[in-house]
Amino acid sequence: MEKKDFFDDAKKVNKLFWAFYILIGISLIAEFFVHKHIFFRWEEYPFFYGAFGFIAFVVLILVAKYILRPTIKRKENYYD
Repeated sequence: MEKKDFFDDAKKVNKLFWAFYILIGISLIAEFFVHKHIFFRWEEYPFFYGAFGFIAFVVLILVAKYILRPTIKRKENYYD
């Protein structure tokens, strides 16, 4: 008999996703009540930090895929 891990049970994974959604909702609501110590003018826009983080993540993935990978990738028979 094969041992089942935590992520093999669909109900547990569904509960985990709902917990993440609730935490995201709480953090989005809390943003309106938490005082931010801004340095630049654009930091006072709502959801700036979330949007900035998402855009930075997407740019990082695109740079890694289209610039860094072709730069350091070796041919298939490089070690032969």
